[in-house]
Amino acid sequence: MEQYKKEFIEFMIECDVLKFGDFTLKSGRKSPFFMNAGAYVTGAQLERLGEYYAKAIHNDYGDDFDVLFGPAYKGIPLSVATVIAFSKLYGKEIRYCSNRKEVKDHGDTGILLGSKLKDGDRVVIIEDVTTSGKSMEETVPILREQANVDIIGLEVSLNRCERGKGDKGALDEIKDLYGFETNAIVSMKDVVEYLYGREVNGRVLIDDEMKARIDEYYSIYGIKED
Repeated sequence: MEQYKKEFIEFMIECDVLKFGDFTLKSGRKSPFFMNAGAYVTGAQLERLGEYYAKAIHNDYGDDFDVLFGPAYKGIPLSVATVIAFSKLYGKEIRYCSNRKEVKDHGDTGILLGSKLKDGDRVVIIEDVTTSGKSMEETVPILREQANVDIIGLEVSLNRCERGKGDKGALDEIKDLYGFETNAIVSMKDVVEYLYGREVNGRVLIDDEMKARIDEYYSIYGIKED
Protein backbone atom coordinates (compact mmCIF):
# COMPACT_ATOMS: atom_id res chain seq x y z
CA MET A 1 0.00 0.00 0.00
CA GLU A 2 1.38 3.43 -0.97
CA GLN A 3 2.54 5.62 1.90
CA TYR A 4 0.02 8.40 1.13
CA LYS A 5 -2.80 5.87 1.52
CA LYS A 6 -1.58 4.84 4.98
CA GLU A 7 -1.30 8.51 5.94
CA PHE A 8 -4.79 9.21 4.57
CA ILE A 9 -6.33 6.46 6.69
CA GLU A 10 -4.77 7.94 9.83
CA PHE A 11 -5.82 11.42 8.66
CA MET A 12 -9.47 10.34 8.45
CA ILE A 13 -9.26 9.03 12.01
CA GLU A 14 -7.54 12.18 13.31
CA CYS A 15 -10.23 14.38 11.75
CA ASP A 16 -13.04 12.21 13.17
CA VAL A 17 -14.24 11.56 9.63
CA LEU A 18 -14.08 7.77 9.80
CA LYS A 19 -15.75 6.27 12.86
CA PHE A 20 -16.41 2.78 14.16
CA GLY A 21 -19.46 1.83 16.24
CA ASP A 22 -23.16 1.45 15.44
CA PHE A 23 -24.58 3.49 12.57
CA THR A 24 -27.74 3.42 10.46
CA LEU A 25 -27.06 4.49 6.87
CA LYS A 26 -29.48 6.28 4.54
CA SER A 27 -30.03 2.94 2.87
CA GLY A 28 -31.24 1.54 6.19
CA ARG A 29 -28.26 -0.75 6.52
CA LYS A 30 -26.81 -1.13 10.03
CA SER A 31 -23.10 -0.48 9.63
CA PRO A 32 -20.17 -0.83 12.06
CA PHE A 33 -18.39 2.07 10.37
CA PHE A 34 -19.34 5.48 9.04
CA MET A 35 -17.61 8.19 7.05
CA ASN A 36 -18.60 11.87 7.22
CA ALA A 37 -16.52 14.11 4.94
CA GLY A 38 -18.33 17.12 6.42
CA ALA A 39 -16.02 16.82 9.43
CA TYR A 40 -13.14 18.33 7.45
CA VAL A 41 -13.59 21.92 8.60
CA THR A 42 -10.26 23.69 9.12
CA GLY A 43 -7.87 25.23 6.64
CA ALA A 44 -5.11 22.78 7.52
CA GLN A 45 -7.46 19.81 7.14
CA LEU A 46 -8.72 20.96 3.74
CA GLU A 47 -5.18 21.63 2.56
CA ARG A 48 -4.10 18.08 3.43
CA LEU A 49 -7.30 16.60 2.04
CA GLY A 50 -6.70 18.34 -1.29
CA GLU A 51 -3.17 16.95 -1.39
CA TYR A 52 -4.35 13.37 -0.80
CA TYR A 53 -6.96 13.70 -3.53
CA ALA A 54 -4.42 15.27 -5.89
CA LYS A 55 -1.95 12.42 -5.33
CA ALA A 56 -4.65 9.80 -5.91
CA ILE A 57 -6.01 11.52 -9.03
CA HIS A 58 -2.49 11.95 -10.42
CA ASN A 59 -1.81 8.28 -9.70
CA ASP A 60 -5.08 7.13 -11.31
CA TYR A 61 -5.50 9.58 -14.20
CA GLY A 62 -2.22 11.48 -14.62
CA ASP A 63 -2.53 15.16 -15.48
CA ASP A 64 -4.01 14.97 -18.97
CA PHE A 65 -7.35 16.51 -18.06
CA ASP A 66 -8.74 20.04 -17.95
CA VAL A 67 -11.51 20.28 -15.35
CA LEU A 68 -12.16 18.86 -11.89
CA PHE A 69 -15.91 18.78 -11.29
CA GLY A 70 -17.27 18.66 -7.74
CA PRO A 71 -21.04 18.12 -7.48
CA ALA A 72 -22.88 20.39 -5.03
CA TYR A 73 -22.55 20.65 -2.16
CA LYS A 74 -19.72 18.63 -0.64
CA GLY A 75 -17.92 18.42 -3.97
CA ILE A 76 -17.44 22.20 -4.10
CA PRO A 77 -14.75 22.51 -1.39
CA LEU A 78 -13.25 19.18 -2.48
CA SER A 79 -12.73 20.40 -6.04
CA VAL A 80 -11.32 23.77 -4.94
CA ALA A 81 -8.89 22.26 -2.42
CA THR A 82 -7.73 19.67 -4.91
CA VAL A 83 -7.02 21.98 -7.86
CA ILE A 84 -4.95 24.16 -5.51
CA ALA A 85 -3.01 21.09 -4.40
CA PHE A 86 -2.62 19.89 -8.00
CA SER A 87 -1.05 23.20 -8.96
CA LYS A 88 1.26 23.08 -5.94
CA LEU A 89 2.33 19.44 -6.28
CA TYR A 90 2.46 18.99 -10.05
CA GLY A 91 2.59 22.49 -11.55
CA LYS A 92 -0.52 21.81 -13.64
CA GLU A 93 -3.38 24.30 -13.72
CA ILE A 94 -6.66 22.41 -13.59
CA ARG A 95 -9.90 24.39 -13.68
CA TYR A 96 -12.50 23.73 -11.00
CA CYS A 97 -16.20 23.53 -11.76
CA SER A 98 -19.27 22.76 -9.66
CA ASN A 99 -23.01 23.00 -10.06
CA ARG A 100 -25.67 24.97 -8.31
CA LYS A 101 -28.77 23.23 -7.05
CA GLU A 102 -30.86 25.86 -8.82
CA VAL A 103 -30.15 27.76 -12.04
CA LYS A 104 -29.17 31.38 -11.44
CA ASP A 105 -30.85 33.84 -13.84
CA HIS A 106 -28.95 37.05 -13.02
CA GLY A 107 -25.32 38.13 -12.73
CA ASP A 108 -23.18 35.03 -13.12
CA THR A 109 -26.02 33.11 -14.73
CA GLY A 110 -26.46 29.39 -15.28
CA ILE A 111 -26.15 26.23 -13.29
CA LEU A 112 -22.35 26.17 -13.00
CA LEU A 113 -19.91 27.67 -10.50
CA GLY A 114 -16.26 28.23 -11.34
CA SER A 115 -15.09 27.45 -14.85
CA LYS A 116 -17.48 27.13 -17.75
CA LEU A 117 -17.29 23.87 -19.68
CA LYS A 118 -16.14 23.77 -23.29
CA ASP A 119 -16.48 21.17 -26.02
CA GLY A 120 -13.58 18.76 -25.79
CA ASP A 121 -12.85 19.37 -22.09
CA ARG A 122 -11.54 16.28 -20.32
CA VAL A 123 -13.25 16.08 -16.92
CA VAL A 124 -12.57 14.19 -13.70
CA ILE A 125 -15.44 14.10 -11.17
CA ILE A 126 -14.59 14.29 -7.46
CA GLU A 127 -16.84 13.15 -4.61
CA ASP A 128 -16.52 12.13 -0.96
CA VAL A 129 -18.05 8.67 -1.03
CA THR A 130 -20.45 6.85 -3.35
CA THR A 131 -22.72 4.22 -1.82
CA SER A 132 -25.52 3.83 -4.36
CA GLY A 133 -24.34 5.80 -7.39
CA LYS A 134 -27.46 7.96 -7.31
CA SER A 135 -25.48 11.21 -7.39
CA MET A 136 -24.11 10.29 -10.82
CA GLU A 137 -27.67 10.15 -12.14
CA GLU A 138 -27.77 13.91 -11.54
CA THR A 139 -24.14 14.82 -12.24
CA VAL A 140 -23.50 13.14 -15.59
CA PRO A 141 -26.51 14.74 -17.36
CA ILE A 142 -25.53 18.19 -16.02
CA LEU A 143 -22.03 17.82 -17.47
CA ARG A 144 -23.19 16.55 -20.83
CA GLU A 145 -25.89 19.21 -21.17
CA GLN A 146 -23.34 22.01 -20.77
CA ALA A 147 -20.85 20.92 -23.42
CA ASN A 148 -19.52 17.95 -25.37
CA VAL A 149 -17.11 16.91 -22.64
CA ASP A 150 -15.13 13.72 -22.18
CA ILE A 151 -15.63 12.36 -18.65
CA ILE A 152 -12.51 10.33 -18.00
CA GLY A 153 -13.14 9.27 -14.42
CA LEU A 154 -14.52 9.59 -10.92
CA GLU A 155 -12.40 9.82 -7.75
CA VAL A 156 -13.89 9.33 -4.28
CA SER A 157 -12.08 9.28 -0.97
CA LEU A 158 -13.41 5.95 0.31
CA ASN A 159 -14.71 2.90 -1.50
CA ARG A 160 -17.02 1.20 1.00
CA CYS A 161 -16.66 -2.06 -0.97
CA GLU A 162 -20.31 -2.98 -0.64
CA ARG A 163 -23.02 -3.79 -3.12
CA GLY A 164 -24.87 -1.04 -4.92
CA LYS A 165 -28.17 -1.87 -6.60
CA GLY A 166 -27.05 -5.34 -7.65
CA ASP A 167 -24.21 -7.71 -6.80
CA LYS A 168 -21.47 -5.32 -7.91
CA GLY A 169 -20.07 -2.42 -5.92
CA ALA A 170 -21.40 1.08 -6.58
CA LEU A 171 -18.17 2.20 -8.28
CA ASP A 172 -18.23 -0.79 -10.64
CA GLU A 173 -21.90 -0.15 -11.41
CA ILE A 174 -21.08 3.45 -12.33
CA LYS A 175 -18.22 2.30 -14.56
CA ASP A 176 -20.47 -0.19 -16.34
CA LEU A 177 -23.34 2.29 -16.76
CA TYR A 178 -21.43 5.38 -17.90
CA GLY A 179 -18.24 3.95 -19.36
CA PHE A 180 -15.65 5.93 -17.40
CA GLU A 181 -13.12 4.81 -14.81
CA THR A 182 -13.89 4.93 -11.08
CA ASN A 183 -11.32 4.99 -8.29
CA ALA A 184 -10.91 5.80 -4.59
CA ILE A 185 -8.04 7.11 -2.50
CA VAL A 186 -8.51 4.06 -0.26
CA SER A 187 -10.96 1.19 0.09
CA MET A 188 -12.40 -0.28 3.27
CA LYS A 189 -10.28 -3.33 2.50
CA ASP A 190 -7.22 -1.05 2.76
CA VAL A 191 -8.58 0.48 5.97
CA VAL A 192 -9.19 -2.86 7.66
CA GLU A 193 -5.83 -4.24 6.54
CA TYR A 194 -3.98 -1.20 7.88
CA LEU A 195 -5.90 -0.57 11.12
CA TYR A 196 -6.46 -4.13 12.34
CA GLY A 197 -4.58 -4.41 15.63
CA ARG A 198 -2.80 -1.07 15.09
CA GLU A 199 -2.84 1.81 17.55
CA VAL A 200 -3.79 5.22 16.17
CA ASN A 201 -3.69 8.07 18.68
CA GLY A 202 -3.40 5.54 21.48
CA ARG A 203 -6.42 3.46 20.44
CA VAL A 204 -6.88 0.23 18.54
CA LEU A 205 -9.97 0.97 16.48
CA ILE A 206 -10.23 -2.40 14.77
CA ASP A 207 -9.67 -5.09 17.38
CA ASP A 208 -10.83 -8.70 17.10
CA GLU A 209 -14.40 -7.81 18.05
CA MET A 210 -14.71 -4.95 15.55
CA LYS A 211 -13.02 -7.04 12.85
CA ALA A 212 -15.63 -9.75 13.42
CA ARG A 213 -18.44 -7.18 13.12
CA ILE A 214 -17.00 -5.78 9.90
CA ASP A 215 -16.61 -9.30 8.48
CA GLU A 216 -20.23 -10.04 9.37
CA TYR A 217 -21.39 -6.83 7.68
CA TYR A 218 -19.54 -7.75 4.49
CA SER A 219 -20.91 -11.29 4.58
CA ILE A 220 -24.32 -9.63 4.03
CA TYR A 221 -23.56 -6.52 1.98
CA GLY A 222 -20.11 -7.15 0.56
CA ILE A 223 -19.20 -7.31 -3.10
CA LYS A 224 -19.23 -10.79 -4.57
CA GLU A 225 -15.72 -11.42 -5.84
CA ASP A 226 -14.94 -13.70 -8.75
